[in-house]
Amino acid sequence: MDRTGKYFPLGNHTKLVEFILIGFSDVPSLQGLLFGVFLIIYIFILMGNSLIIMITKVDPSLQTPMYFFLGNLSFLEICYVSDTLPRLLADLCRQNRKISFLACAVQLYFFLVLGATECFILTVMAYDRYVAICNPLMYPVIMNSRLCVQLAASCWTTAILIHIGSTSVVFSSPFCERNEMNHFFCDVPPIVQLVCGDTFIIEMLTFVIAALVVTIPFLLILGSYVKIITNILKLPSATGRAKAFSTCSSHVIVVTLFFGSAIIVYLRPKSTHSKGMDKYFSLLYCILIPVFNPIIYCLRNKDIMVALEKFLQKWIVLRFIHSKNSSHS
Repeated sequence: MDRTGKYFPLGNHTKLVEFILIGFSDVPSLQGLLFGVFLIIYIFILMGNSLIIMITKVDPSLQTPMYFFLGNLSFLEICYVSDTLPRLLADLCRQNRKISFLACAVQLYFFLVLGATECFILTVMAYDRYVAICNPLMYPVIMNSRLCVQLAASCWTTAILIHIGSTSVVFSSPFCERNEMNHFFCDVPPIVQLVCGDTFIIEMLTFVIAALVVTIPFLLILGSYVKIITNILKLPSATGRAKAFSTCSSHVIVVTLFFGSAIIVYLRPKSTHSKGMDKYFSLLYCILIPVFNPIIYCLRNKDIMVALEKFLQKWIVLRFIHSKNSSHS
C-alpha cells in the first residue's frame, strides 16, 4: 500500500481499496437543498410503500394474487432506495465521500439484484393480469397461493444467481490509479470507466445480462398486454371494458416508467453516454419511480383507496379509545 492508502501497485495496474463518489459535489451551492429534497423523498417512499404492504396484509378484500405481488413490489422499492439513498444523504453532509472496494461491490450487487427482481416481478404481475382477464373462470385455480409464492421466490432466486457472476467479473478486473467515480452510487457504467485495458468482455456481459433482465421481460409484458387488450376489446359492455382497463392501467404506467428509464441508461449506445449525465438519468429509476409507484397504485386503484380509508378510520378510532383510557387512568 502506498502512503495515501488508496491502492497497491501491481505492475501497470493497481489494486484499489476504495473509490471516491463525486456525487453532486460539483454543485456545492445546492448540497443543502438536495439533502432536504432527497430526505423528504426517502421518507415518503418508506411511508408510502410500507402503507401499501400493511394494507395488503391486513385487509381481507386485498388477499388476492394481484395485491400479493404489489406487496412484493413495494417491499422491493423500499430495499431498492435503501441501497443508494442513505449513502447519498450521508455524502451530501460530509467532505469525505470515500467508499471501500468491498462496500462498493456489495452496493452494486444488491442494486443489480433488486433491479432485476423488480423486472421479473413486473413481468409476473402482467401474467397475473393476463390470466385474470383472458381466462377469468380458471383464474382462482391457476393463480393459487402456492403458485404465487413460487413465482415470487423464483424472481428473487433468479436475480440473485444471475448477478453473482456479473458482479464478480466487474470487480475482478484491473483498475487504473484513478478512483474517482462521477456518480452518487456504485453502478456498472461508472465503474467500468475506471477499468484499465480492454473492457469489451465486461461491456458485452453487461449488455447481454441487461438484455436478458430488461428486454425479455419487457417483451413478455408487451405480449401479455397485446392479448389483454385484444380480449378487452371483445367485451360487449363498455362498463366491462372500462373496468378491465382500469385494473391494468396502474401496472402499465409503472412498467413504462421503469423499463423506459432502464433502457435509456443500460441499453443506449455507448457513444451517447456522458459522464456527467449518467448520474442524472439514474435519478429516474433510483428515486423518482419509487416515489411514483405508491402514488400511481393508490390514486388509480379504488380497492386500495377504500382499504386505506377503512384502515385510517380504524386507526383513528383505536387512537381515540387509547387516549380516552389513558385520560381515565
